[in-house]
Amino acid sequence: MFEFYCSRFHTLELNTTFYRFPKIEFLQKWYNASPADFKFSVKAPRLITHFKQFIETGGLLNDFYATIQEGLKEKTGPVLFQLPAKITFSEDFLNRIIQSLNKSFKNVVEFRNESWWNDIVYEKLAQYDISFSGISHPSLPEKIVANTSLIYYRFHGIPKLYFSQYPAEVIKRFSDELARNANNKTVYIYFNNTATMAAINYATELETFLAD
Repeated sequence: MFEFYCSRFHTLELNTTFYRFPKIEFLQKWYNASPADFKFSVKAPRLITHFKQFIETGGLLNDFYATIQEGLKEKTGPVLFQLPAKITFSEDFLNRIIQSLNKSFKNVVEFRNESWWNDIVYEKLAQYDISFSGISHPSLPEKIVANTSLIYYRFHGIPKLYFSQYPAEVIKRFSDELARNANNKTVYIYFNNTATMAAINYATELETFLAD
């Protein structure tokens, strides 16, 4: 069996933390406003992933982890690190990421360059219990990568990011693949095509397919 999380029901992915470093009082408001069984995924600041690219970010990362832990407490879910599309695969950069992350958290990495979709990355991340985020994106593979006990997947909209809607057969096909890959795993699925009401509708539709 596996748990299914979507933003309407059990969890929320905090994207604002990508643009500005989170403050404890901001996170505490989310904590206090959410049900007891709620989980928050938190996206790491772009200062770490895009501007500094994990170079001399030890202090920033320590502060970031400490802030989300204090603000969200037991509702702290996965921590997402999204990399920019210009960064291509290299073992040196992969090792830099791995060495930077706090292994006491459930860390997830989302790559935006197709060169990272390879077994070296999946296996090396798995050694450190770091999950590879699957992604529905116009220029990237749509593969579900189940390299740890946690599956993480983000729907961004195809062909138009944040706007495009998904036909029912696409959601059904994804749910079938997810069911094949998710035995004994915890699954976080987020719909980021939020320019319309599509994201909420597809989260509901996916949950329905998974329940059948």
